[in-house]
Amino acid sequence: MRGVDIDVEAGEVVGFLGPNGAGKTTTLRMLTTLLEPTAGEASVAGHDLRTDPVGVRRNIGYVPQSGSSLPIARVGEELTDHAALYGIPTAVARARGEELFARLDLDGVWTRKVESLSGGQRRRLDIAKGLVHRPPLVFLDEPTTGLDPQSRANLWVHVSDLRDKAGVTVFLTTHYLEEADVLCDRILVIDHGRIVAAGTPDELKRRVSGDAVLLRLTDPAQVPDATRLAAALPDADEPGVDGEVVHVRVPNGAAALPGLLRELDRAGVPLAAVEVRRPTLDDVFLSLTGRSLRDAETPAEAELVGAR
Repeated sequence: MRGVDIDVEAGEVVGFLGPNGAGKTTTLRMLTTLLEPTAGEASVAGHDLRTDPVGVRRNIGYVPQSGSSLPIARVGEELTDHAALYGIPTAVARARGEELFARLDLDGVWTRKVESLSGGQRRRLDIAKGLVHRPPLVFLDEPTTGLDPQSRANLWVHVSDLRDKAGVTVFLTTHYLEEADVLCDRILVIDHGRIVAAGTPDELKRRVSGDAVLLRLTDPAQVPDATRLAAALPDADEPGVDGEVVHVRVPNGAAALPGLLRELDRAGVPLAAVEVRRPTLDDVFLSLTGRSLRDAETPAEAELVGAR
């Protein structure tokens, strides 16, 4: 790490994004007292990270990426045993657990074994364990990695409810750009141990200049003609070519497209398809870091996202 400055307001959902090796895990482990920082200062949930790590632990929930539930254990026992680590009596833990289970759509699983739960149910159990001691701040490390699209979307609702209905501040890491776009009030982008950008999803996307216009040609031999006409658009960036697709970024794609189509028709360049894309968070990553966040996904994760 080379100097990370993070400020999270109470009641926010903040996304912490960056490619593999950017420093996300190291930062998260320091903020949750799992790794002692060698320099710097931090106050987490109102407690000094260096001088009062126990106070930090008592006031945060931490849901690790890999999960922490024993497969052969009973679900309810997992929750009450976890609560006991915070000195919460079993009766109180059960009452809180039943309340959390109702909120997280886990009704009827109290006596089941963890191994019998679906992937989405296991992640919701992990979140319940992170909330049983009622912390004002919860850290979610890749909360939906490995889930199918339906389970992922379902979990998004529950994460939003933590903020909207329970008033919990949420700090999450994710590789899924659509997840950050949907859930986060603000996003922090880290690369090579530095925060390289911060803002709302819309603010970050506005940093990317203009819309992308994509032209899929019927005849690949006419790519040079299409590229020349795209480059002639007012304030256009230098066009790029990917096979039979010509793409160019312009300030206002919807306004530029009609004139471009007329010029293409006049030049006898037929199109198989045309598309205007607003900037995405992946465009932001590409402009900030020179690489796509998709590059950080495992093959299985990439296949899952592609299946959506």
